[in-house]
Amino acid sequence: MNKYIAEFVGTFFLVLTIGCTGIGAGAGVIAPLAIGAALMVMVFAGGHISGGHYNPAVTLGVLIRGKVQAADVVPYMIAQCVGAAVAALLVTKILRAGAPVTPISPHLGPAMLAEFLFTFALVYVVLNAATAEGTSGNSFYGLAIGMTVMTGAFAVGDISGGAFNPAVALGISVMGISTWANIWIYLLADFAAAIVAAVIFQMINPPMQSTPIATDEPPYETPQ
Repeated sequence: MNKYIAEFVGTFFLVLTIGCTGIGAGAGVIAPLAIGAALMVMVFAGGHISGGHYNPAVTLGVLIRGKVQAADVVPYMIAQCVGAAVAALLVTKILRAGAPVTPISPHLGPAMLAEFLFTFALVYVVLNAATAEGTSGNSFYGLAIGMTVMTGAFAVGDISGGAFNPAVALGISVMGISTWANIWIYLLADFAAAIVAAVIFQMINPPMQSTPIATDEPPYETPQ
């Protein structure tokens, strides 16, 4: 249960930051910085408990990589989505209540490609920085993961909304930042990117790095 609570808390604060900086705040360039920083600190905070996924696409990638047990996948994803939904409701009903929200209008092709590319980058970085034996015990994995999301938000946030995360896609749909009609774009692109990233990780890393861990251990390697 501790793992699922950690996933809820981390995803909650990620989506809370997205909502508070993206609605009625006029944050400009501050929003991607804040979002990347929020993810970074939450990964450092929860990595030793749950692995700090906070993203169903990351959980899928880590499952394919062999660093999370199949029995944990659905509870992880539920905790992530519930955390995102609760944060979104808190933003819209209390913290930014009454603030005007203009839904993004992504063009299908560019939006899907943008989501695919940077979700691929995120899952690829997570697997190599936080699960590979060659980087075991490092202290930079949270920074690498947070900066990947920050980079994607700067690069393609105006194209797709910069979710790179099905739970975030749920959150921005609840908040009205994106319409419900567009949520399938994020689900398809993000999960597909996670699968491709995990397959490529397995191809370029030695087979010995695919040993599954016990279900009560964190899916990521944690700093010593």
